[in-house]
Amino acid sequence: MKNVVSRLIAVAMAMLACVGMWGCGDWFDEETHFEWAEHRTEKSIVGFIDDSLVITYNARNWYEVKDENDDQVGSGKGNQAIFVYNYRVQLDGPVFMDSLDNGMEENFNYGLGQLSDSVIWGGNVNHLTNDMGNVYSFWKIGQKPYKVKVKENKDGCSVSFNVRKLRTWLDGKIYAQGSKLTRGGDTCQYAILDSVAKNLTYKRFGDDLKWIQKCDDVRAWEKDVYCVILDDESGNSIILKNLFDTIPNSRRFYIGGFWGSMVKMNGNICSLKDEKITCSDVTWRGDGLKFYKDDEIVVDLNL
Repeated sequence: MKNVVSRLIAVAMAMLACVGMWGCGDWFDEETHFEWAEHRTEKSIVGFIDDSLVITYNARNWYEVKDENDDQVGSGKGNQAIFVYNYRVQLDGPVFMDSLDNGMEENFNYGLGQLSDSVIWGGNVNHLTNDMGNVYSFWKIGQKPYKVKVKENKDGCSVSFNVRKLRTWLDGKIYAQGSKLTRGGDTCQYAILDSVAKNLTYKRFGDDLKWIQKCDDVRAWEKDVYCVILDDESGNSIILKNLFDTIPNSRRFYIGGFWGSMVKMNGNICSLKDEKITCSDVTWRGDGLKFYKDDEIVVDLNL
């Protein structure tokens, strides 16, 4: 009985102190609960495996709301999922899917882009600042995603950037790019992510890589560096290999870039093998989840 009275006195004194000096907002949180959204978010295309398979991603929103009036005080995403569809033939659902049973204990975007033919990457991006933070995820088809918390370093530059793309690179490393490659002064131009050593090192291009500054997208295959240079006015875009070698291509394209091992050229999804570009006759125009052949919809992943 004595212990109970002592505890009650201690609580009463704490309440009087917070009212008289600071206010009690930080001492006693309002009662809240969590709710799942009724439906999952719309799927988005995050990668192409080959000339017939596409990767999509979605999640389910959750909300933290006040008990007394249902006002929303927080939100996030959970139960993230990936799906693999055939985009040449309309099938009854995906050929593969996997989802996470992570509940509401995290708010993480696992589907920011494609790294390789079967791996998508994500991060704990801050939507207010577009800052990726220092945690990256890699989700391989058929496996569960794993996260890497990296230590950031600067080598020869002092101002970092927000990461927008991750691409396969030389020596098993990962190339990280922001919105611009032509930054001057001591601003960093690119970064190298070592997922084994867990380091992200920001750099400026040395003499051997300065040519990459004119590229709109870049990645490495084995010991070779490939670069997409877009001409959004006349469509005379090109794909370079190691600065001087131009990959033969008869198509004009104004927009595009690398999607894993594939190359998107306007709406065409193309493979690049043995220095030869081969494109699918089914196109993706970027308007949601529809695929076209001869101006007719042949696959709608919403169905």
